[in-house]
Amino acid sequence: MTVVSAQGLRKSYGGEVAVDGIDLTVERGEVFALLGPNGAGKTSTIEILEGHRKRDGGTVSVLGEDPGTAGRRWRARLGIVLQTATDAAELTVRETVRHLAGYYPNPRDPDEVIEVCGLTGKASARIRTLSGGQRRRLDVALGIVGRPELLFLDEPTTGFDPEARRQFWSLIRRLADEGTTILLSTHYLDEAEALAGRLAVLAGGRIIAEGTPATIGGRAGVAATVSWRDSNGEHHEQTADPVDLVARLTARTGGAVTDLRVHRPSLEDVYLDLIGEGR
Repeated sequence: MTVVSAQGLRKSYGGEVAVDGIDLTVERGEVFALLGPNGAGKTSTIEILEGHRKRDGGTVSVLGEDPGTAGRRWRARLGIVLQTATDAAELTVRETVRHLAGYYPNPRDPDEVIEVCGLTGKASARIRTLSGGQRRRLDVALGIVGRPELLFLDEPTTGFDPEARRQFWSLIRRLADEGTTILLSTHYLDEAEALAGRLAVLAGGRIIAEGTPATIGGRAGVAATVSWRDSNGEHHEQTADPVDLVARLTARTGGAVTDLRVHRPSLEDVYLDLIGEGR
């Protein structure tokens, strides 16, 4: 089932075009990532899909309804983790999660949510005493407590330490396994590669590439660079079959090569090339 469908999506602010004819499809249970530099149109696109911003053109369907006209029942099917969030600093973590759970028809158990977000030890702490990373975990807890069918995550791991990021990734995989559809916006390319089944790169309000992390931008077909050093100095050679090249090198030199390295373009390499061309 298609959960998100947009055709010809457009949004301008004054004379500045932010979203310039985007076509986008996200299927049920998919983790889909939106990548792009600041000002690429990611946040405007997400806000339109969430029903928080009016579009200037195009058609949009999210969970079978137009976000521009959908009502409260539709909103209860969404979970949203904003890039920045405002909170009630004097409430405790448990009070805040329980309070928000009361707005949903079929919420998760608040204590379970607190546990999976790694906040059990801070359940009785007032929000104003939390660190930045702990507050971000609370934002995620509030986003999933309503048992959403579709979860929007806008830069969800900002302020997380490496261990907390890995724990968060496990949570996202668990939610996806349970059937939650996730639309993720992130600047962390390793996060997109670890979590997303598909992703799209935006630049100048347009999608300039779309595919899996392994194939986007022709990544799968790009030649590898093999580097090595021998008695004649340092060498670099591009090849579509690095295994064969290394085997031939070993046979030719009797293994007398050092500093042997095989490099394929990373997602970051491909991404930087794409947004450079997009600009």
